[in-house]
Amino acid sequence: MADEKDAFYVVRKGDVVGVYKSFSDILPLFASSVSGESLSIYKGYSLRQETEEYLVSHGLKGAPYSIGASDVNEGLFGRLVACPYLDPYSSEEKTFNVKGAIEVDISAGSSLHPTNSQRHHAIDGSQPELSTCLSCTLHFDGASKGNPGPAGAGAILRDGRKVYRLREGVGIQTNNVAEYRGLILGLKHALKKGYKQIHVQGDSLLVCSQIQGLWKVKNQNMATLCTEAKALKDKFMSFKINHVPREFNSEADVQANLAIPLRAGEVQEDCHFL
Repeated sequence: MADEKDAFYVVRKGDVVGVYKSFSDILPLFASSVSGESLSIYKGYSLRQETEEYLVSHGLKGAPYSIGASDVNEGLFGRLVACPYLDPYSSEEKTFNVKGAIEVDISAGSSLHPTNSQRHHAIDGSQPELSTCLSCTLHFDGASKGNPGPAGAGAILRDGRKVYRLREGVGIQTNNVAEYRGLILGLKHALKKGYKQIHVQGDSLLVCSQIQGLWKVKNQNMATLCTEAKALKDKFMSFKINHVPREFNSEADVQANLAIPLRAGEVQEDCHFL
């Protein structure tokens, strides 16, 4: 019988595949999933040494791992079964194909032979082109002298090893626009650096609530920014955003104020190792 301490979970969300060492690590994915979005979870035991070595050789060290679906080769994770608690499908026999559709019928001549009680899944892919796989936290803020007036956007990214301090001039804008620009600045930078899982915090109740879908967006300019931010949000495997009191967002506020003298669209970045 397989030992639960050796269990691991393979998750596909969109075109990203994640590998998790504990079920609790998966829970944030549900909060970040939007309605109608595919999220499939599979369970395996004893992640093989050669698999871990493969991931580490491409800069993916530690848990959780995340990689693009196209970067996963067939047989990389060995034998997988659908998590029955999360994937209550019928008994129809299917395979899991991360590169294409989430589920496809077993074709003739397939090397997999699933049963009704345990459906085994093959993961296929092409040549690897892996990006850095890390989780990060993002603090964002905006500042406007005059509201509207000269404005700046700021963001702080942390991943446990590095801190990125980001600032961007946004021209003459309101404080709300500057705050959205701070969020967008941080999300774009996080994606550029290869982060797949992100926890966002900001002191703008309006921005946080609109991104969560709790508040309606009535202003057209704000609606455009909200749409852009949500499109970026959906590119992450795991996304969570929380409103925090202003005193817990002071570093991002500093960057937003430093950005006010910058030209519109000018971005500055500092990186410090912890």
